[in-house]
Amino acid sequence: MENRVEELRKRLGMNQEDFAKALKVSRQTVSSIETGKYNPSLELAFVISDFFGKQIEEIFIHERSCKDEKR
Repeated sequence: MENRVEELRKRLGMNQEDFAKALKVSRQTVSSIETGKYNPSLELAFVISDFFGKQIEEIFIHERSCKDEKR
């Protein structure tokens, strides 16, 4: 699943370590989410969306949704 986590984090001027502390997860978890190697749980996705003040759909892009939009 694609996401905009890195983009949004950088807009706030945060590094991965500080963002991880704010979310109460490891820096490795943040890195894995940003690179698409790990999809967060629904609970963590809500925490991330609340942190950025955005809806989950604005941050996490389901691949099928992207393909459907291109049709």
